[in-house]
Amino acid sequence: MRSQAKRMQAEVNSITAEYQNGGITVVAQGDCSIQSIKISPETWAEVSSGKVDRFETMLFNVVNGAIKKAREETQMRMAKFLQENGEGLSSLFGK
Repeated sequence: MRSQAKRMQAEVNSITAEYQNGGITVVAQGDCSIQSIKISPETWAEVSSGKVDRFETMLFNVVNGAIKKAREETQMRMAKFLQENGEGLSSLFGK
């Protein structure tokens, strides 16, 4: 059972999801942590010209988009993992 939990954790750790919009790219991991944020020179130029509010809104939306994609992928893989390995995990739930 411990080995299955470790395999499940390794599966979650291997998940990455990328989301991009408006010159901002964010990569989130399966545990919903942020792996990287990249901002294009054009987007930096907009910030420099005084469009900070727009940039903050875009960054907020792109980070949330990446986390959402990572969470959805994690849920999908966990459902598949539990379906494939459910018999061995049933003792966790007293069955």
